[in-house]
Amino acid sequence: MTRRKPAGPRLSNKPSKGATAKQTAMGELRIIGGEWRSRKLRFPDVGGVRPTPARTRETLFNWLAFHLAGSDCLDLFAGSGALGLEALSRGAAHATLIDNNAALATALRDNLRLLGSGSGSGSGSGTVVCTGSDAYLSQRTRQPYDIIFMDPPFRQDWLTTLFPLLEIQGWLKPGGWVYVEHESDIEAPAAPANWQLHRQKTAGQVTYCLYRVSHAAGRSE
Repeated sequence: MTRRKPAGPRLSNKPSKGATAKQTAMGELRIIGGEWRSRKLRFPDVGGVRPTPARTRETLFNWLAFHLAGSDCLDLFAGSGALGLEALSRGAAHATLIDNNAALATALRDNLRLLGSGSGSGSGSGTVVCTGSDAYLSQRTRQPYDIIFMDPPFRQDWLTTLFPLLEIQGWLKPGGWVYVEHESDIEAPAAPANWQLHRQKTAGQVTYCLYRVSHAAGRSE
């Protein structure tokens, strides 16, 4: 998802105390391809969350078309689930969706159940973790991922924190992929040396990039 927030001090990445309060405004997400194509899902309109636009998602998943089947994916700052759920719909075996907002995490779990995730219908299974993305990445306790989606809140310099965590903790398999969105008017921090820029496009205020990991780095198994 794309979160557009005004410039200002970096916000805490801990679950907010008021996150479970009843929300009246709801947003809508439409899956655009795969097993769940055209399914519409609702999510709480909190924290400035907006799904990554359909055109951007179509471009991204065209880039990944030959790498999704059976893949293990991580969706950081999952929000509406636009990227993680789309990956499952298109053949990913598993997706871990991370968001620190309890209301959004609940909606993600509800939508996975609504879609029949992991029910043997041909789609993969999803796991939702309600925590901060930096907290989740700080200590790896499972196998590395094949694909990581990373679309953090804007104007908070998250990539400077997350790039080293991904590298040091060895979160990506050799040959894995990293998708990144960032502000088009701000240069992203340098990617780790073993990430090769595969594709890049700009659409309005957003630049989106796909990197290929050439070899394993960071912590060994």
